[in-house]
Amino acid sequence: MKAIIDLFKRLFLLELIKGLRVTGKYLFERKITVQYPDEKTPQSFRFRGRHAQRRYPNGEERCIACKLCEATCPALAITIEVEQRADGSRRTSRYDIDLTKCIFCGYCEESCPVDAIVETRVFEYCGEESGDLLMTKQDLLASGDKLESQLAADRLLDSQYR
Repeated sequence: MKAIIDLFKRLFLLELIKGLRVTGKYLFERKITVQYPDEKTPQSFRFRGRHAQRRYPNGEERCIACKLCEATCPALAITIEVEQRADGSRRTSRYDIDLTKCIFCGYCEESCPVDAIVETRVFEYCGEESGDLLMTKQDLLASGDKLESQLAADRLLDSQYR
């Protein structure tokens, strides 16, 4: 009896008909393809993209050179050098993030006590050479200045959900 059923399935191509039925079921439904450069999908405010450094409203950088972000980075992508100011406060003289090493885990952002280093929603960046993806302190501050309104709104939303 089993041999007859197998012969019947092979003769009438029942597996093929089952597959075509699934294809036909989805053929006329609404498509979910996004035409990427023209359309963009919505992003979460917790998206972790390219890094930026924030400033206080008076224009001073937030980073207090505690080096917690450098210590927590599992990929060792952050390099910090510290200098003393005339008033006795510590600030960074060098703050580099190598994006070729970074795994975008968010540990640097979570460990920062003053919310100085953040990860933005920017994911469209590239480099033709490895040096192009090394973000210096000036690059990070410029990125933070450019995106400050979005960063502040994202931090406000994040604090409401915690």
